[in-house]
This record gives sequence, structure tokens and C-alpha cells, in this order.
Amino acid sequence: MIVTRYNPYGDRQMRKGFEMLNTLMGSLENSIDEGAIASFVPAVNTRVDDDAYYIEIDLPGVKKDDIEITAEDNVLTVSGERKMREELKEDDYYKVESRYGKFSRSFTLPEDADPEGIEAHMQNGVLEIVIPKRKDIHQVKKIDIK
Repeated sequence: MIVTRYNPYGDRQMRKGFEMLNTLMGSLENSIDEGAIASFVPAVNTRVDDDAYYIEIDLPGVKKDDIEITAEDNVLTVSGERKMREELKEDDYYKVESRYGKFSRSFTLPEDADPEGIEAHMQNGVLEIVIPKRKDIHQVKKIDIK
């Protein structure tokens, strides 16, 4: 009996799906200002199914009026600001771990994404962005020979 090692990434479709997710995740560099230390970098989760791509961004304490979402040249950008509740005074706090400040995350949209159908919903400090897939992108057209 020959034993072969199973490679979960050997399947072409699965590999393509992971490549799309990596593209969708974008670059962490987009969320850090040039030469500055990142003050608030929201956590991002992405997933995909047959109908759409989903981006979930943890934005605790951020009001939806302080968030801007744009789609331009096949790039989706989410930016905004997590504002301090009050000015922090060193005498009032023993330790401060909460992060505040402006943030920006950009995601390259996959080829089959439909930017016109993008929707966003905010609930319990989580922003969910739904990017529908275009159905017509993979249609094969048969061409008759004359």
C-alpha cells in the first residue's frame, strides 16, 4: 500500500478561493500612516460564498457617521476615526490599552465583484460589507464559424 500525503491546497478551485481571500484582505500597510505608529487598526474578517464576498470590520465605539466607504478603480476603502470619549489624563488612569485615532483599510476587489451592488450594515460595533458577485463574468459565448 502506498501512502500519500493529502494536500488541502492541491485543488485548483480551493487554491483560487484562498487567493481571492488574500487579495480581499488587502495590505496592513494601508492602515498605517507613513512614518507613524498605528493608533487604531480595526480587526478584519473576510469570507466568501457562491453569491458574495463579505468583509466584517470590528469597530467598537465608532459611530457610523464617522465611517466612510468608497469604491474606486476596483479598490474598496473603509476609513474613519475612533474618537476618545474624553481627554485622557495621566493621573486618572493606571493603564490605557484602548486605541483611538484615524484608520483606513483598502481592499482590492476580485474580478467578479459587482461594485454597484455593495451594501454595508453596522450592528453591535461590527461593520459588515457585502460585495455581490457578478453572475455574467464567467459566461462562455459560443462563436459560430462562417
